[in-house]
Amino acid sequence: MSDHITEIVVFTILFLLVSGIGFVAARWRAPKDMAHLDEWGLGGRSFGGWITWFLVGGDLYTAYTFVAVPALIFGAGAAGFFAVPYTIVIYPLFFLILIRLWSVSHRHGFVTPADFVRSRFDSPTLALLIAITGIVATMPYIALQLVGIEAVLKTMGVTGDSAIARHTPIIIAFAILAAYTYQSGLRAPALIAFVKDTLIYIVIIVAVIYLPLKLGGWGGIFDAADKKFQASAAPGDGILLNANNQIQYITLALGSALALFLYPHSITGVLASKNRNVIKRNMSALPAYSFLLGLLALLGYAAIAAGVKPLPGAKAGSVDSNTVVPLLFDQKFPAWFAGIAFAAIGIGALVPAAIMSIAAANLFTRNIYKEYLKRDATNAQEAQVSKIASLVVKVGAVAFIVFLDPQFSIDLQLIGGVIILQTAPAVALGLYTRWLHRNALIAGWAAGMILAFWMLWQIPNVATKRAHFGGSAFSLSEFGFDTTKTIYVGFVAVAVNLLVAVLVTLLLRRMKTPEGVDGTTPDDYFADEGDPRIEKGKTTVDTVSST
Repeated sequence: MSDHITEIVVFTILFLLVSGIGFVAARWRAPKDMAHLDEWGLGGRSFGGWITWFLVGGDLYTAYTFVAVPALIFGAGAAGFFAVPYTIVIYPLFFLILIRLWSVSHRHGFVTPADFVRSRFDSPTLALLIAITGIVATMPYIALQLVGIEAVLKTMGVTGDSAIARHTPIIIAFAILAAYTYQSGLRAPALIAFVKDTLIYIVIIVAVIYLPLKLGGWGGIFDAADKKFQASAAPGDGILLNANNQIQYITLALGSALALFLYPHSITGVLASKNRNVIKRNMSALPAYSFLLGLLALLGYAAIAAGVKPLPGAKAGSVDSNTVVPLLFDQKFPAWFAGIAFAAIGIGALVPAAIMSIAAANLFTRNIYKEYLKRDATNAQEAQVSKIASLVVKVGAVAFIVFLDPQFSIDLQLIGGVIILQTAPAVALGLYTRWLHRNALIAGWAAGMILAFWMLWQIPNVATKRAHFGGSAFSLSEFGFDTTKTIYVGFVAVAVNLLVAVLVTLLLRRMKTPEGVDGTTPDDYFADEGDPRIEKGKTTVDTVSST
């Protein structure tokens, strides 16, 4: 640790500064009454263009992204670049789907996607499934923000011999996060996102200019990477895609794009926008983050050229590939700049972790607590329950890291993407058509989940010697094909989900099974700020089914 004093001091100062901003955020654009889910959980639905741009960008590009994507490039080469096209594909999907979701949510006061499903299909059961799916998929995602912080702390030597000593800094960091999120709600990550993204942009731009000068230019960096992969026996690595990984690459990129805008935290950031034009402008500008991600991914090749060796993992004989980028900064940059880079990664965990915990808490409050436990809950009671639920979610995330192998948490996040994809027919297609029957959507969800977990069960993790749940790349040979190619589990599962929903809908329509009453109207999907049906400063939460 003594060799990293400067890095630790810079990291600590910036981390505490941002934490202070989190507490101050409670007074930023403060309403008369924070005891309302619209205020605590959605920032008053009043965020403009710049705030939304930083908030959504900080929400989608997490601390784990900044350590995991280059680490994947470091280990697998071109296959790791799937993250770049999927973050480009996602914005047209955002444009088509989330603008309509914002409008209908603005008109009716919906806080979660399950609120919309409840009203659209008149099905508390389907809404409950959507809520549970969102919470389960989000939990390991929050835990993975800790993986990013842990990689930085390990690089700085802030570790201990016992499990408690090793995780104490992370526990303290998340305790601070829990405190200011409890007090400030969504305003805290919105304000912190300005600092986080500014630091990230500075660090990455400096890195992609400075590192090639130190490592013989980009030509030398790519040559070093190619030499490493040429010597590897793995069939799917290399600086170019090959026949073994192309299908996996395509389906993983498309499936990940479909999954990302379905996550509750993505929707929460969008619903906090004040009008449709804010969302439209942001969908046009957010690809700038994809450019940043492309530059960041190249650091994986730079680490190869620099001869970086990942630190040992939690298990004997294993390595922690997430330390690749922190080690690269530690070895090639002055200590003060490495400290800034480490702070950028650490702070990069706070923004998405806060939004994710708020989104999960809102799902519990609106679609479990109010629907099944206390139907007459007041606005203040909803806000208080959501605050407490957000604390519980954060504690659960810390438990993932403290008591489970971090690699298992990474695998769980991959499973989370597969899980959240199963909400696509109800949420995404539901915004455009009500043709699918509510019971058919439940049947499709069940079929997709069963198939997904069967496929995930068949996937081993060669690195950790685990026989099951070792990732999301499913071998097509398991379906009887004579090939070594793999495909993304979520892509197959959601296709089966939709097929079952269509077939069951046809059957139920033939049987003339009642469909329930649609609680929305066609005009709801085009509503904007200033909608005359909404009293200023107050939503129509209590009149969801009246239209």
